[in-house]
Amino acid sequence: MSSQQEPEQADVQSLSYEAARDELVRVVAELEQGSATLERSLSLWERGESLAARCEEWLVGARARLDAARAASDAQDGAAR
Repeated sequence: MSSQQEPEQADVQSLSYEAARDELVRVVAELEQGSATLERSLSLWERGESLAARCEEWLVGARARLDAARAASDAQDGAAR
């Protein structure tokens, strides 16, 4: 496997949710075409797994923020009564 990153492949941890999701869609589309070499397919699959994990991290973080905001709102509502 090549040790060089392809130019379009940014570090996964630096990607926003939207950027990771959009790249994941492109990776899946290329894999579904079925025309990639085995080596390219494996590279795409590995990248896709990393991108999917990054999207999951963003979604878990968003859920935690929503839960915290709801809890704070509920606490304010309870204190006002």
